[in-house]
Amino acid sequence: MRTSTRSHRRIFAPFALITSVTLLLTACGSGSDGSRSGGTAQAAAGSGAIPTEDVVSAIPKDAKAAALLPPGVSGVTVAVTVGGTPPGTSYLDDGRTLAGQDIDFAQAVAKVLGLELRTQKASFEAILPALGSGKYDVGIGNFGVTTERLRTIDFVTYINDGQGFATREDSKLTKVTDLRQLCGLNIATGAGTTFEATLEDNKHVCADAGKKAYKVQTYSEQGAVWSSVQQGRSDVVMSTINGLRYAVAQQDGLKFLNEFRRLDVGFAFEKGTKLAPAFRAAVDRLIADGTYARILEKWGTTGSAIEKSQISPPELKD
Repeated sequence: MRTSTRSHRRIFAPFALITSVTLLLTACGSGSDGSRSGGTAQAAAGSGAIPTEDVVSAIPKDAKAAALLPPGVSGVTVAVTVGGTPPGTSYLDDGRTLAGQDIDFAQAVAKVLGLELRTQKASFEAILPALGSGKYDVGIGNFGVTTERLRTIDFVTYINDGQGFATREDSKLTKVTDLRQLCGLNIATGAGTTFEATLEDNKHVCADAGKKAYKVQTYSEQGAVWSSVQQGRSDVVMSTINGLRYAVAQQDGLKFLNEFRRLDVGFAFEKGTKLAPAFRAAVDRLIADGTYARILEKWGTTGSAIEKSQISPPELKD
């Protein structure tokens, strides 16, 4: 599914504003070349405020989708990590209103299903473990669908994202197609993310090749990630493609390298949830009526579009 990518230069906040607050990295990433990364790749520095276009409030309830909800369910508690580069969730200038692609999708699905949406802030690392406790019904935060997570979590997909890299402009790196290219380097990423897991699980590739291992440097604040690269403490950042493209566009002296791999991204639920069929139907309804495309265009992520939602699909493999 594709949508047009009108200019998004006017809709994003300067990165200087982003790095001044505590920011948590999200779970996975996406994008490749301009044809699949949407307008995020076009975001330019000094380009105005976080987008506030209302693409949700006029969405009508869909009785057929709502009928798939378990009996008696009239609302859901959604856990969200606040703070991040667009399209991640952050506060508007009033310090109260949440804005971000995940928030728009959660609100849109709630409209389709006629649900009351209760949002609660939570650290990224805490959301998935808490789903099984009943504290939250749904988790949002760009959670990538992985084999490991599928053991304890159910997902309803709504975008396709992935993992990518960025570095300083003076780096000799131009594209990372094999983690052995990173041997001997310091890699900055977010704690508890699929990026950290990918890097740690594959550290052996350097030893196998007779090379010095790369060092994984994890941070809970995204501003600290970028500072580590700018100041030379880290050589490369691994994060979401949409987030990387935006951040690089806002900062001098950095460059986006490439998409490394793709992952489906979804609403997260405890294993065996009865909410999944209704949420899948709601996402499909949003795709069918054009709301889905409007949300992606608002956040400059049209390259992350999917054609239909799935419940707990297998992890995408290269």
